[in-house]
Amino acid sequence: YPDGGSQSHASNLVNVPVPAYTKGMDIRELIEMMWMPRLESFKPELILISAGFDAHREDDMGQLGLVEQDYAWITMRLKDIARRFAKGRIVSCLEGGYNLSALARSVEAHLRALADV
Repeated sequence: YPDGGSQSHASNLVNVPVPAYTKGMDIRELIEMMWMPRLESFKPELILISAGFDAHREDDMGQLGLVEQDYAWITMRLKDIARRFAKGRIVSCLEGGYNLSALARSVEAHLRALADV
């Protein structure tokens, strides 16, 4: 988001700017390459998720191409980090999503992944 810290080089910040309408598989690859190694080296004791769903392909706000399965996959990757380093501790707070249908489906996918159902 504009002025969201994209110019920061802080060691505890990972910014991964992507072109508009980047699809889920490309986002997943970036997560594997950029987020996961940093999370593994940091070894967090708690995972805090700002669960925003405006990156859904049906939500014009984020201008990205994620779908419900992508959100579930991201959640599972974060759960793996939480299991390995944080005794499974995760706090997830709903942050955004502006297409109500896509938001509802994405939140459901996220919660099902969190709850293993």
